[in-house]
Order: sequence, then structure tokens, then C-alpha cells
Amino acid sequence: MEPAAVDVVVIGAGQAGLSAAYHLHRRGFEPIGRAQPGDETFVVLDAAVRPGGAWQHRWESLRMATVNGIHELPGFAVPPADPSASSRDILPAYFAEYEERYALDVQRPVAVRAVRRGDDDPAGRLVVETDRGTWAARYVINATGTWSRPFWPHYPGQERFRGRQLHVADYVSRDEFAGKRVVIVGAGISAIQLLDEISHVAETYWVTRREPEWVEEDFDIPARVAAIAGVEDRVRRGLPPGSVISVTGMHWTPWARAAEARGVLVRHPMFASIEEDGVRMPDGTFVAADVILWATGFRAAIDHLAPLRLRTPEGGIRVADGRSIDEPRLFLIGYGPSQSTVGANRAGRAAVRAIVGERTAAAA
Repeated sequence: MEPAAVDVVVIGAGQAGLSAAYHLHRRGFEPIGRAQPGDETFVVLDAAVRPGGAWQHRWESLRMATVNGIHELPGFAVPPADPSASSRDILPAYFAEYEERYALDVQRPVAVRAVRRGDDDPAGRLVVETDRGTWAARYVINATGTWSRPFWPHYPGQERFRGRQLHVADYVSRDEFAGKRVVIVGAGISAIQLLDEISHVAETYWVTRREPEWVEEDFDIPARVAAIAGVEDRVRRGLPPGSVISVTGMHWTPWARAAEARGVLVRHPMFASIEEDGVRMPDGTFVAADVILWATGFRAAIDHLAPLRLRTPEGGIRVADGRSIDEPRLFLIGYGPSQSTVGANRAGRAAVRAIVGERTAAAA
């Protein structure tokens, strides 16, 4: 069967993907199912069963008052919500309303298996293969984010541990750890937030690979902009994006200050190995543990782009202004500097602006 022709395929309907779809529609592109002859078209493919992006998978105790960063989609503010309401209840409903309000016709669940070049013509189409058919696109906007690829470091003895190991992606509530001893691994915002939360009901032991460099200034908008610039430089050079923390240091969030005030913000060096009932520290001491919580971040979910052979020897993809340097028909948003919600919104708009500019120039 011949691939279905479309001008733009957007892969992913989280923050970045919906931003791109919104701007495509606003600039005159029509969802493929509503298009008339002569219309420029787009289709949004999402692997999830329902709207909400990664928000639908966040832990139960993440409240609207403690959501980190800007989370509004372009053109439609989040409706007023009780600050104590769970973000995973409020924000997926908001995403669903957004998709309906702007008639984005997201197709789901659709698993994208591969993106490859249709032929050797650099101005030809990219072929997007899915479990529900194949598309031939002039451009692909990849917005698959990171939530589906939690990163689990490997340490000696990991498979011998008799307690529970889980990643932040699997976390539900502090209540499941009541009365236990929990080793929390990681230096990111989620690690500190969950350290503060879990320490109310359990004994916590926080470890990181490097000594945190605490920055006294709050993590405000200027700090976020600086973080985005630092990660942008990495991806332009084809390096793995890295984390915001690796660029900016540790900022004093409200939960970090709360944990410090209660005396639980105590960092220990990374353990050397894992044993049946705990972890062995570099100095040889043993720390008993019931649970190891890996707050070790996520990696970009881009395995389906492998046929394009864009990875550098350093393991990243060279990207500038949200666009692949080595395959200009491909945009990567929600990748590197646009992983934040504000960055994702801007990247969606920038990708569409670039596409429209090229289409206009070609038609002139």
C-alpha cells in the first residue's frame, strides 16, 4: 500500500506536539481528515491512549501548587484549579479540551516504528512507518519527549537487591514507603521534591554522583533562559542534551528549602555497589535499605529515528533552533533546550515558522 501523502507529520501530542499542531492550524494547515483539495495538511500521531502527554503519568501527589514551571499551551490558559488538586487530574483534562477546541484531530493510539528517507532526493519525502499505516511527509516534527525512556544506571549487584527498586516514572505516593528506609538517587528537581515528600513518612538517605553546587538565586525565568541556552549549545555540537542541573547547578526550590529546614537535605556520595539488603558505600560502610528510588532522569525517546542515521559518535543528534542540522526535513522539539514547557511552546512555534517560510519561498 502506498504511504498517505501529508505535508507535516507531528509525532507526539504532549506540550511540544500540541504547540506545533496549534501553530500549523493557525498558519492555514488543515488536519488531514478535514482537508479540502489544495489545502496544506498535517497529522498528529500519539502513542498514548488518551490526551495529556506525560502529565497523565505523573505521581499522584504532584499538586497544581507544586508543578514545576510554566505548563500552559499556546492560545488557551489552564482553567482556574484548586492548588491542592492533583496535576494528573487537571492537566490531562486541559489537554483534551485543548485538542477539541482547536480541532487538532490527534490520532491515537499510534506507535511510530520508524522514520526513514523515501529516496535519495534531499527535497523528497520522509516516510513515517506506524502500526496503523504509513505516511509520506514533506516535514516531520518529532515531539516524543522523554517520559517513555526512564534512565536506569547500572551498579554492581543491582540484580541481587531483595527490596524494591523503582524509577521516578513509577512513583505514585509517599504512603507506599511509610516506615521504610529509602535510598534516593539523583540530583535533579524530582529527586529533591520526592526526598522532601517521602521523608515525612520514611527514613531517607540521599546520594548523588557529584557534590551539588547550590545556587542561591531562585530558579526564576532568567535562570530558566540561561539553562536553555546552555543545553542548546550542547545539542548544536551533537552532544547528548544533558540535564538542566548540569548546566545551571542546583537552585533552591521551595521543597529544597523545606527539606533543609527539617534536616533531611543531607547529601551522601554515590554508593559503590548494591547488596541484598542495602548499598555499600565507597568507604566500605553498609547502609541498609528497603527501597531504592532512582531519580536519575530520562533520555530522549528517539529510537524510531535510527534509520536516518543522525547520531554523532558522542551519542546526540546535531540540532540548531529545533531543527536537525544533518536532515533539515526533521525538527526535534521537546529535545534538549526545548524539554521545558516554555521551551516546548516556543520550539513548536519556531518549527512551524520555518516550515511556512520555506513553503512560501518555494511557491514564489
